[in-house]
Amino acid sequence: MSEGILKGRERALEDAFFAQQEEALLKRLRDADRNRSRKDAIAAALPIQDEALLDRLVALELGPQSVAALALAPLVFVAWADGTLEPAEKEAVLRAAREAGVDKQPEAMALLDHWLKTKPSPQLLDAWRGYAHAIVSALPPESRATMAQKTIGRARTVAQAAGGFLGLSSRISDAEKHVLAELEKVLLG
Repeated sequence: MSEGILKGRERALEDAFFAQQEEALLKRLRDADRNRSRKDAIAAALPIQDEALLDRLVALELGPQSVAALALAPLVFVAWADGTLEPAEKEAVLRAAREAGVDKQPEAMALLDHWLKTKPSPQLLDAWRGYAHAIVSALPPESRATMAQKTIGRARTVAQAAGGFLGLSSRISDAEKHVLAELEKVLLG
C-alpha cells in the first residue's frame, strides 16, 4: 500500500513540475505575442522597419501611443545633462510638449512626466539615436533640416531656461553644450 502512495505522490510531483514548465512556456509565448503586436504597432505608426531598433523600443516598454514622447527625449537629455533638473527646465520641456500636442496623448505625457521625475537611462539615449536616424533617413532633405532645427531649437530653449550666474555667464552649461552637440551630430549628420 505504501508503494501505491509513493507512486501517487511521485505522479503528483511530476504533474506539478510539468504544469509549472507549461505555465512558464505559455507566459513566454504570451509575452512574445504581446511584444510582436507592440512592435508591429510601432512600425505602423513610424517609418521604422529596423527590427533591432523596434526591439529596443519594445524593451523600453514604449508603445505606439507613448512613442510620441520620444520626439521630446532630446529636451529631457538636455534638461538632465548636468545631473539635476531645474524647475525652469522642466517647465520649458512641458511647454514644448504642449506646443507639440503631446499633452493630449496620455501615454506619451505619462512617459514624459516619468522622465522629468527620474533621469532616463542611457538605453533611452541609444533608442532615441536609432529612432532619430530612422526618421531622418525617411525624410527628404528640406524636411530633415526643418526637423533638426526645430528639435535643436527646443533643446537650446531648455538649456537656456536655467543656469548662468546673475546673468554674467553663459546660461548653457558645458554638459548641456555637449548634449546639444550630440543632438546636432545625430540630426544633421
